[in-house]
Amino acid sequence: MEQTEKSKAYAENGLLEKIKLCLSKKPLLSPTERKKFDHDFAISTSFHGIHNIVQNRSKIRKVLWLVVVLGSVSLVTWQIYSRLLNYFTWPTTTSIEVQYVEKMEFPAVTFCNLNRFQTDAVAKFGVIFFLWHIVSEVLHLRKITANSTGSTEATDFAASHQNFSIAEFIRNKGFYLDNSTLLDCDFFGKPCSPKDFGHVFTEYGNCFTFNHGETIQAKRKVSVSGRGLSLLFSVNQETFTDNPALGFVDAGIIFAIHSPKTVPQFDGLGLLSPVGMHTRVTIRQVKTVHQEYPWGECNPNIKLQNFSNYSTSGCLKECKAQHIKKQCGCVPFLLPGNGIECDLQKYFNCVSPVLDHIELKELCTVGTHNSSCPVSCEETEYPATISYSSFPSQKALKYLSKKLNQSWKCIRENLVKIEINYSDLNYKITQQQKAVSVPELLADLGGQLGLFCGASLITIIEIIEYLFTNFYWICIFFLLKIPEMTQWTPPPQNHLGNKNRIEEC
Repeated sequence: MEQTEKSKAYAENGLLEKIKLCLSKKPLLSPTERKKFDHDFAISTSFHGIHNIVQNRSKIRKVLWLVVVLGSVSLVTWQIYSRLLNYFTWPTTTSIEVQYVEKMEFPAVTFCNLNRFQTDAVAKFGVIFFLWHIVSEVLHLRKITANSTGSTEATDFAASHQNFSIAEFIRNKGFYLDNSTLLDCDFFGKPCSPKDFGHVFTEYGNCFTFNHGETIQAKRKVSVSGRGLSLLFSVNQETFTDNPALGFVDAGIIFAIHSPKTVPQFDGLGLLSPVGMHTRVTIRQVKTVHQEYPWGECNPNIKLQNFSNYSTSGCLKECKAQHIKKQCGCVPFLLPGNGIECDLQKYFNCVSPVLDHIELKELCTVGTHNSSCPVSCEETEYPATISYSSFPSQKALKYLSKKLNQSWKCIRENLVKIEINYSDLNYKITQQQKAVSVPELLADLGGQLGLFCGASLITIIEIIEYLFTNFYWICIFFLLKIPEMTQWTPPPQNHLGNKNRIEEC
């Protein structure tokens, strides 16, 4: 190792000696020749104003031109500094463009019943509401404390039912979609059925997505505005119930409109359609494009393991799932990922504390580029306008009563009519763009140099050549003159000898 370092040092010293030897052979310019070189550069350079300083014989004019040149250089330096300072703040502009098309992709719509569980299942498992609260804490929708009513019963239930599968219970005892709950379905004039809906678990239990990315309907496109998806649900309040003591006092359908490529998100985004109402939803499509860092906050390099397209909601779910799987060795059924499903005991003893730890330490954050889940670089939203009317009318009530063989009261208390369509066949693109690109910055800097100094890229190369040549001559000067000055020593003065000579005289 030491021998290698010595050989490297010897090679470097040898190279320096060769350079010194090469430079020492070059002739040293006389002051006259250097003065002539400076004069030739001043009168030939494309940097405006310098030749006026050199060629003018009047000292007053020389001073005036010197002031003009120095002032111009100061101004261009200030302008270049301000332009560079503005560029490195990474400014952006937002453009809004409306695109008109003949056909538009219809969004995915996920429907859930506000009453999550069947009545007989709730009667058999009386603590299911409290268990569901523990499960829902995965998404931090509701918090349960040790002093909550029923917490002891829920703990006892979890201890005595260790093999109890929450996913299977919800799938079998939750809301289902069949011909008894989906009474009518029409998509753009063509009938649809429960087979066109994909099952998904959410905080509302069993939910069903129409026009999901995995279904054939995802390729359908709407070509006429004012028509789209029309559905008639029966929430079956007598069959499905929820505990009003816990705040679940509504009856109807909650639904979320989202892109077929993303997962549904109900937290603050769900739309409600109560029973006995006809809900008409008119939507528009808005695409948003974000710039990547440092101009924006998106990170195009982040890929999700369980979702084909990146979204902040999907990223948050994966982030929580990874921390829970690492600490608890299981994955909650509401979160994506491969692994053993967390049982009830794990929810109480491990999942809930880990979620509190994630929130306290901010391990899964959203928003900025350096957060766990930054904003997506491109996202599609569907702003909605909702209107309601009473459903059904008196004549329609008689018709539906005969058709469904149900009483008027049952129809009023269970049926929900929902229509979703586009208002116009156009979509809006909101795009975040760089306010100053590199070519624009170079053009701006070149304009400032040309305006104040008449300089260009060739002028900059001339100045670099001039400075390099002067540096080259300085190196030669030090290599030739400094050794001569260090080797020359003045003769010693013999004061005693001089004194003897004086005495002899």
